[in-house]
Amino acid sequence: MKDYLHLRAPGNWINDPNGFIFYRGQYHLFYQHFPYAPCWGTMHWGHAVSSDLVHWEHKGVALFPSKYYDRNGVFSGSAVEQDGRLFLYYTAIRYQEQDPENIHHAREDRFTASQAMLVSEDGVHFDNWNAKRQIIPTLTDPREGDPKNTRDPKVWRQGDAWYMVLGSTREGTGRLLVWRSDDGLNWRCGGQCTDPAFGTTLECPDLMPLDDGMLLFGCPMGVTADGLKYPDQAMFARADFDPGTCRVTLREKMQVLDWGLDLYAPQSTLDREGRRVWLGWMRMPRPVTDPTGSRADWCGMMSLPRLVELRDGKVCFPVHPAVTACFDRPAKDLSPLREHRPVRLQGTIGEGEVWNVGGYRIRMRDGRIETDRSEVFAGLQGCRLTAQTPRLEEEGCALDIYAEENLIEIFVNEGRYVLSQIVYGLGQTLEGNFAALSTVE
Repeated sequence: MKDYLHLRAPGNWINDPNGFIFYRGQYHLFYQHFPYAPCWGTMHWGHAVSSDLVHWEHKGVALFPSKYYDRNGVFSGSAVEQDGRLFLYYTAIRYQEQDPENIHHAREDRFTASQAMLVSEDGVHFDNWNAKRQIIPTLTDPREGDPKNTRDPKVWRQGDAWYMVLGSTREGTGRLLVWRSDDGLNWRCGGQCTDPAFGTTLECPDLMPLDDGMLLFGCPMGVTADGLKYPDQAMFARADFDPGTCRVTLREKMQVLDWGLDLYAPQSTLDREGRRVWLGWMRMPRPVTDPTGSRADWCGMMSLPRLVELRDGKVCFPVHPAVTACFDRPAKDLSPLREHRPVRLQGTIGEGEVWNVGGYRIRMRDGRIETDRSEVFAGLQGCRLTAQTPRLEEEGCALDIYAEENLIEIFVNEGRYVLSQIVYGLGQTLEGNFAALSTVE
């Protein structure tokens, strides 16, 4: 099965991207996957590959529960290359007791987590029986981390050592844990970082080089931003990292990564040219029935790949150039959506203007970009329908919009802010000061 631009669930359920890496001439993207229904359940790792970050081919399930320590789930993690082999790191889940009415859930949410790995010789074959090993047993000392909510290892090499960041919690406050290894196999506890912005538990951390420091991605649970509560959001901040002490220090306050507030669990890697690229899981409140019938009902998809850039001292996330290169066919309206082809819309919006993209409304008011998906989200209860960016510092406001059947992604001033939202049932109405419309072949 193949996907174009956006990786979708191959049927049933996906969530977090895992093990994103350029390895042996291909991009490998693993993902949290429940292969039996379009809802969350016992996690496996699905696997897809691409030569260009645009054309994706699903390869099936790579990792699945097979050991006592991971019998109830192969949770999120990352991948690195060492000596030509692919090292996959993940969080292993074991329920203390299964829910008797649904064995894919823990009774009273009681479970333990540990960290494990699988080594693949070629990124094609994954021996779940003989190539796994537990590398960090369930933590029992609260000073080191929480036995239940310590997860999502992101591993990288720096200097002559390997480092791992984990999300965790202690006494209701999120924390970032750092572990160190000389060989990628044997690990020892390093430093920690705690900040009120980490919420109650930090999930899916990613620490990467940026300019003269580092950039931290993370997903604090239950945070409050600008007086409004956005539970479980992807955020970022510039940081410093001391490899000797494994100490991480934030340089600034955590900021929302994507102002549509549907994107979660971002993960980055280096692309073929050495640029930092990332993508995230787009949370969907209900499954989609494929109109072509080529896949089972599915729920969950990935965002477009985006770069990390530092521009005039500001961190920006422009769309990857491999994506923009695809939109080389002029379009007059939104009719390509009927053929399941995405549309790119470009233009400059002014204060007080309102654009209508198939019922999805975009407005600039008080220097902010505001969106309203009420018309294309009809019948869904308990979902956030409106969103807005912070007030823009620039004079103009150039929008680069990518619209498809279930997702709209808006890049403001070349990624100074990004706003991505799930939609259902875009229409054909198009109103706005668009300078260019294009689609793909």
